[in-house]
Amino acid sequence: MNKGGFTMAYLSDFDEYKRLGEPEKAEKSVIWQTAIGLQQVDGLTPSDYLMQTARQNIEGEITIDEVQERLATYYKANPVSNADDRTEEADKVSARIAEILSEKAFTFSPATYITLHQRLFTGIYPFAGTIRDYNIAKEEWVLHGETVYYASADSIRATLNYDFEQEKTFAYKGLRREEIVEHIAKFVSGLWQIHAFGEGNTRTTAVFAIQYLRTIGFAVTNDLFAEHSQYFRNALVRANYNDYQNNVYATLAYLKLFFENLLLVASHPLRNRDLLVGSDKSE
Repeated sequence: MNKGGFTMAYLSDFDEYKRLGEPEKAEKSVIWQTAIGLQQVDGLTPSDYLMQTARQNIEGEITIDEVQERLATYYKANPVSNADDRTEEADKVSARIAEILSEKAFTFSPATYITLHQRLFTGIYPFAGTIRDYNIAKEEWVLHGETVYYASADSIRATLNYDFEQEKTFAYKGLRREEIVEHIAKFVSGLWQIHAFGEGNTRTTAVFAIQYLRTIGFAVTNDLFAEHSQYFRNALVRANYNDYQNNVYATLAYLKLFFENLLLVASHPLRNRDLLVGSDKSE
């Protein structure tokens, strides 16, 4: 298994498919890059076995169902012995994201969001697809170990329903493109801040956002999630963190840069160091 650090060079193995000009293979390669890249939001690196199996899927030699069957067989024969080794999680969730991003069906609803978490993490987390019934806090590097305040357990379902209903009734007509991007950033930020599940919130939110944006007419280039998944998560953190005593305020600015690159083909530099509280560009 590959235990080394995650780099974009690891994903560049799939770049050749984009250069060859075969649309189906190119599309599959981007989907796989996104699926694998999103594991980095939790510091996970897929195995070499997953990379080889993904390549077979891109080549059309095996289906996505066969990818998942092979992973199940592989880990049954090679169980992970170290509790801290999350390679199996990275592999299986990558394959599930690739499957979901290959689908065309989507319904915008809290139920879809919850079911998405279940599909991604069944067999990984015992609470897959279950809204948490306890409060959580997470130390964040970008906040020097401080945490965002997430929705309280007893308000999660009501907050989810409210946010989805507000988005369903929002009128995009007449808005400038920059205003549309800002609104989308705000919706995604709010959805993530709820942190409806014990783990896997960022990956679930990212996949849901990609699906949703496609249904409202955006030609989402998934590469950005592959290349800048850590920036995406850190931007979500900064969009939801306040420390008034130290003049730190929640800001959508960083998340807007991400979505402008994603949706408006802008070319803002996306550097994690710029999001660190106390950096020159943070305040």
